[in-house]
Amino acid sequence: MQEIMTANGSYEILDGYFTRQKQNGVEKILLVCDGAIGFLKINGYFSALKERLGIDVVRFSDFKPNPLYDSVEKGVGIFNKEKCSLIAAVGGGSAIDVAKCIKLYCKMDRADGCYTEQAIIPNDVPLFAVPTTAGTGSEATRYAVIYKDGEKQSVTHESCIPSAVLFDSSVLKTLPIYQKKATMMDAFCHAVESWWSVNSTEESKQYSKSAIKEILDCKDSYLANDDGGNANMLAAANTSGKAINITQTTAGHAMCYKLTSLYGIAHGHAAALCVERLFWYITENTDRCIDGRGEEYLKNTLCEIASAMGCDTPKEAAEKFSKLVKELGLERPTIKNGEELKLLTRSVNAERLKNHPIKLDSEVIEMLYGEILK
Repeated sequence: MQEIMTANGSYEILDGYFTRQKQNGVEKILLVCDGAIGFLKINGYFSALKERLGIDVVRFSDFKPNPLYDSVEKGVGIFNKEKCSLIAAVGGGSAIDVAKCIKLYCKMDRADGCYTEQAIIPNDVPLFAVPTTAGTGSEATRYAVIYKDGEKQSVTHESCIPSAVLFDSSVLKTLPIYQKKATMMDAFCHAVESWWSVNSTEESKQYSKSAIKEILDCKDSYLANDDGGNANMLAAANTSGKAINITQTTAGHAMCYKLTSLYGIAHGHAAALCVERLFWYITENTDRCIDGRGEEYLKNTLCEIASAMGCDTPKEAAEKFSKLVKELGLERPTIKNGEELKLLTRSVNAERLKNHPIKLDSEVIEMLYGEILK
């Protein structure tokens, strides 16, 4: 069970957490963080941790967005050289993904080959996370993404889910509004995709339902940078992460990755554009259902999603989703030529499409991209 803590304007709750860790033998921690930590209040807490509780802090920031395998190797080396015994991650999805991989690999032997090619050996190194965006839900999932030799490596193991998480609403205060909008929609897409996934369970659907309602309820206060709205959005993103931890994502995320790299838009922006169009397509094409539970089950699922969104029908829910994307100003990129359309179509991960509730072939995907883009 993941321990969830809330800062509530101070970090006294962390004193209790780290005191317990020290009693368990933790004398030195590896803090995985990007440069943005210098602008956050929590930076002062970690700077004073040695004086406060006698715990040394070794900082590791040698990674970039879309982190490289080489950065993870460096982190593992520093963790072991410095004899750290706990990993703390403060940052967005990239920082948390790097910390997850360091956690997974820190007790494995590099002499046995590349870490990504070895079977994961679970260990008891504690992993603590402070997400600084409300969107990825990475602190709640068993997934991490790194890049090796230019290729995306999806790392998956239950043991990399952080054992403790701190929600600190103050970390969202300095985020640019575009990033706040994009990360919120990433969390919203996670909840919707998880609900209609062929892998959905009663547990995952409850997480999706809670996340959708939480996101819509606190959207305005979150975008207004209110402390309460920020805190609630962090919790909603975590709940949404718990949903995809069970089901994985579907075509919305499979289709969004190339949009991000090709047009330079944020991940959540791209996901929102894809899910918006897919929402309509699923609603209008339930006869293409590939979920083993059948078309009527899918129709009922769409009605449940609509209800969670405060709508009477799936069509109204699709309209509400489209209206939200428009209100947030998440514009559609302009496609340059037909070759670009084919490149996008070829980029889609077929494995992700197996989770999608209706059949999508390359012809349909190309058509959808043509409607997503200007």
